[in-house]
Amino acid sequence: MKKPFGFVVIDKPVGLTSHDCVNRLRKVYGIKKIGHGGTLDPLVTGVLPIAIGDATRLISYLEGSKGYTGIIQLGTSTTTDDMQGDILKSERWPTISENNLNNLLDNFRGEIYQKPPLFSSIHIKGERAYKKARRGEKFDIVAKKITINELTLINWSQQKGELKININCSSGTYIRSLARDIGDSLGCGGYLKKLRRTKAYSFTEKHSVLLPKESESYLDNNKPEILNPKNFLNHLPSLKLRSEEELLSWRSGRKIDFDIEKNHLKLPEIDNMNTNNSNHKNILVFDLNNDIAGIAEIFEYDLMKPKVVFNAYG
Repeated sequence: MKKPFGFVVIDKPVGLTSHDCVNRLRKVYGIKKIGHGGTLDPLVTGVLPIAIGDATRLISYLEGSKGYTGIIQLGTSTTTDDMQGDILKSERWPTISENNLNNLLDNFRGEIYQKPPLFSSIHIKGERAYKKARRGEKFDIVAKKITINELTLINWSQQKGELKININCSSGTYIRSLARDIGDSLGCGGYLKKLRRTKAYSFTEKHSVLLPKESESYLDNNKPEILNPKNFLNHLPSLKLRSEEELLSWRSGRKIDFDIEKNHLKLPEIDNMNTNNSNHKNILVFDLNNDIAGIAEIFEYDLMKPKVVFNAYG
């Protein structure tokens, strides 16, 4: 029987954790080896990539930005920087034009330093920050550099004090922190009222499907489609093994001697691949049937070292 292998992109509903979705799919496919590619808070909806089977070993090789559409409520600060937290203070938001508000958002575009929320999964001395926050402990979180590639003001309601925004940002960005900091810059505080993720790595809303209901019988014909991982690893150079001998060497975990030529190695970019290059390159490797055989690392000009090996998943 063919082992499930690939990605399912769930349109995560409100109220469920990312782990809830993983557990549901474990029941759907009858396997334990399933993991998600980026946590979404329970109140957040949208694109949640979930790796099925051995594809969990490919999660760390995914690349790309995250996309969101959200609503920021000005005039209130909360302990969690979203609507789940306790209110810390409430103030009237200022009267400001959409043009001036958009100019203020320039301060949050590009590379910036951002402090994650106190109620977050950041590790503080070996413990999650939210656990310390729940106990009422006083602690600080170091600001981290992130990149806001795009921050578009979709709508501003002066009456409601609500900003609707579209965001494209680097991994590690907290939209709750962005809401908090925008509110603080206006002197009135703010929190994230609503959020939907529209993009994660190369996965978008067009790839997403509804999470199967618990009451469903999970017959083969109503299980979510499992997407081929190779379609979401296009940022990696790729190489197809050319002989049974190479395939055997690969599956045995041995280094493979080969010539890195453009007619064999499909780019993006391979440059400066030599023994002095400290930035080792990852390569997506295909078997003779064009199925993913794993991930390799070039550590010398003419040697390929297996990092992730799939002996067979079909």
